[in-house]
Amino acid sequence: MPNSSSISQFLLLALADTRQLQLLHFWLLLGIYLAALLGNGLISTAVACHHRLHTPMYFFLLNLALLDLGCISTTLPKAMANALWDTRHISYTGCVAQTFLFVFLMSAEYCILTIMSYDRYVAICKPLHYGTLMDSRACATMAAAAWGTGLLYSLLHTVNTFSLPFCHGNAVDQFFCEMPHILKLSCSTSYLREVGLIIFSACIFLACLVFIVVSYVQIFRAVLRMPSEQGRHKAFSTCLPHLAVLSLFLSTAMVAYLKPPSISSPALDLVVSFLYSVVPPALNPPIYSMRNQELKDTLRKLFLIFFFSINFIFIIFT
Repeated sequence: MPNSSSISQFLLLALADTRQLQLLHFWLLLGIYLAALLGNGLISTAVACHHRLHTPMYFFLLNLALLDLGCISTTLPKAMANALWDTRHISYTGCVAQTFLFVFLMSAEYCILTIMSYDRYVAICKPLHYGTLMDSRACATMAAAAWGTGLLYSLLHTVNTFSLPFCHGNAVDQFFCEMPHILKLSCSTSYLREVGLIIFSACIFLACLVFIVVSYVQIFRAVLRMPSEQGRHKAFSTCLPHLAVLSLFLSTAMVAYLKPPSISSPALDLVVSFLYSVVPPALNPPIYSMRNQELKDTLRKLFLIFFFSINFIFIIFT
């Protein structure tokens, strides 16, 4: 039987059986990928270039956009290449890199979303202390901690997973190298360390979830006590996008990892993994810009600058 030392490549799940469907999947994935790049790129540019958006909330939104860009760029390009060239192969090194980057970016994103709930809690429940608790140094420290936690978490999981012997072939039943499906290829008696690490990770995940829930309970209690309707509307307008993004992230990830094995199938696993790995990075930009007037105004200015620049260049060269 093959083991990790003899495996030089893995086989990913084919998205379709016929050539026409493969090309249709390629164009669909390309459209989603370009939309995610455009949305997250615009948010990153707007926050980085506009001084009015140099606040803690938008600083963490910038981090979230960068993580979304990295996350969707880790999975979709290889899936698009396989669909375009009618292949399923990914090298052993490529699979290791894809697993490491995906786990790193997803775990760092969860940490950033947790920090963003704390930012909203301080802004609404402790407004007089907001400048002290969320100064630039504190924000940078928390963001660095989120990225560092994701890096350490991913390093532990990736090293532990790929140090296992693979005794059940090299076919990964997923469109990217997803850790649970790679573990299915390992010997049944060899992955107890990884299971223990996953249980520990689940405890950390639940602790962050409890922190988020408690933060939002306090936020909504404070908002409902506000005497001004305008104040309540402003508070909700800053909280609801984050809550929507958080709900989308958590619901899709929990369905992917907590669904009963009895209802598991390759088609269902493919759809669920697509939902939690591709849909949130693509939908986060419109969710955040929908109710945020400052962000919409800045994006509108960027569009105008881009439009006039293109027209100016066109006039010069014609």
